[in-house]
Amino acid sequence: MSTTHDQFLSANEAHQEAFSGRGLAAPPSRRVAVLTCMDARVDIYRALGLQIGEAHVIRNAGGVLTDDAIRSLTLSQRKLGTTEIAVIQHTDCGLENLDNEAVLAELEAATGSRPPWPIGGFSDVRNSVRASVAALRSDPHLIHVDAVNGYVYHVETGRLEPVGT
Repeated sequence: MSTTHDQFLSANEAHQEAFSGRGLAAPPSRRVAVLTCMDARVDIYRALGLQIGEAHVIRNAGGVLTDDAIRSLTLSQRKLGTTEIAVIQHTDCGLENLDNEAVLAELEAATGSRPPWPIGGFSDVRNSVRASVAALRSDPHLIHVDAVNGYVYHVETGRLEPVGT
């Protein structure tokens, strides 16, 4: 087994001893869902002052709006009662200025096929956030489109910048 695996199991033993999440309901208590990047520098719970059980957090490369993110947000609203969505991308993201076509070509060369999913690279983080917010506000599957807001998280300072639409 890997060292990381062993560390995870050891940390989980300590977590179980201090665990305070027993009895939390599945719907998040603050009725908010957050779409953000998987970047390890983004501690979304601390950045937003959230505790476990307060929000749904959907993470993917770039925090970009994908079909799967829309699926998760739709279920979050329709089945678990969330009424707000926050789209949070960040500065110094690996997807910013990424050449989508070059990555697709690289994957095709390495595997013999192109993936069925888009890479999701973008040229400007604020415009990417605006586009995601606009798409969510017009999505027919979502119930609460009036409370969709966008932000840029600054990885160097921890500042959350609202992005107007």
